[in-house]
Amino acid sequence: MAARGIKRRHVTTTFSWKLLILLSASISSVVVLLLFFTFHSANNVTHKPPIRIPRVFDGPPKIAFLFLVRRNIPLDFLWGAFFQNGEVAKFSIFVHSMPGFVLDESTTRSHFFYGRQLSNSIQVSWGESTMIQAERLLLEAALEDPANQRFVLLSDSCVPLYNFSYVYNYVMVSPKSFVDSFLDVKEGRYNPKMSPKIPREKWRKGSQWITLIRNHAEVIVDDDVTFPVFKKFCKRRPAIDTRKGKLNLKLQKQHNCIPDEHYVQTLLAMRDLEGELERRTITYTLWNQSKTENKGWHPATFSYANASPKRIKEMKDIRHVYYETEYRIEWCRTNSTFVPCFLFARKFSQGAAMRLLSEGVVDHFEISALLDTPP
Repeated sequence: MAARGIKRRHVTTTFSWKLLILLSASISSVVVLLLFFTFHSANNVTHKPPIRIPRVFDGPPKIAFLFLVRRNIPLDFLWGAFFQNGEVAKFSIFVHSMPGFVLDESTTRSHFFYGRQLSNSIQVSWGESTMIQAERLLLEAALEDPANQRFVLLSDSCVPLYNFSYVYNYVMVSPKSFVDSFLDVKEGRYNPKMSPKIPREKWRKGSQWITLIRNHAEVIVDDDVTFPVFKKFCKRRPAIDTRKGKLNLKLQKQHNCIPDEHYVQTLLAMRDLEGELERRTITYTLWNQSKTENKGWHPATFSYANASPKRIKEMKDIRHVYYETEYRIEWCRTNSTFVPCFLFARKFSQGAAMRLLSEGVVDHFEISALLDTPP
């Protein structure tokens, strides 16, 4: 009896160990599968931005004017007259300049710009991802004020073509953003390495100078998927350097991508928001074909001589834009009403801006007021 009891316990113990090993193997398999699906989902799930709770604000909605400049604001005297003609409660101003630069009475002619520089600005280079990073910093700062409901991005050479009241009503009455966006089928700037996070069919091109409604500004600031891909794979091709000899051939085979001409357009297309856009810019640019290192189109600069009333009227009279790659005519509308296409223009010299002021484009102005100006 004792021997049989010992044998039975031995069999039971052996069975228990086998069962334990089997259960451990099963649990390990389940853990591996869970890790696999978690990793797979993390890399393929559609990005969901954080949900923002709308904040209530007092007073009228504002336009946030976002100036992306190299250092100072050379046309501040013109913008000063523009803002002087407006209502302070209806606008705010943000400036991204070089790190450490301060706007005060010694660096700007207009008190509207005093202290309006970002404290967290970065060094920006044309044709690099730092350009869109600076745009995102401007939007992030402007979103802190819940009254800011429209966001207009401007360069240091931009000028207004109308007074403040007209610009405010034009922008505010539209429930859509103004974002120049079209299919890029010719230049081959799309880098296949961007796939699958940025599919080719969502690749867009357009003007950097955008005007956004608030929820689109939030989409851009909250983006943590598309921007890193742009930063890694959308880069400007290096200029030809004769000192590098044969290495130039290799460098010129690299992808040539200008991030600020694609990022916002592509991001909004990926979020299926193109139905919420007027797919055009409200900033006029005169493009000239010039012989440059990349043999591309570059914006012409307006001087005092060619910023005549006739030329300004021609800009204001434009009512549609033709997009060759899509065979599309974009008629200029705001809230379904046909309107002039452009509220702003670039690139204007100081002389051209003075002429706009002297001829009362934005407000009456005495040229003598410019004689005593800061360095």
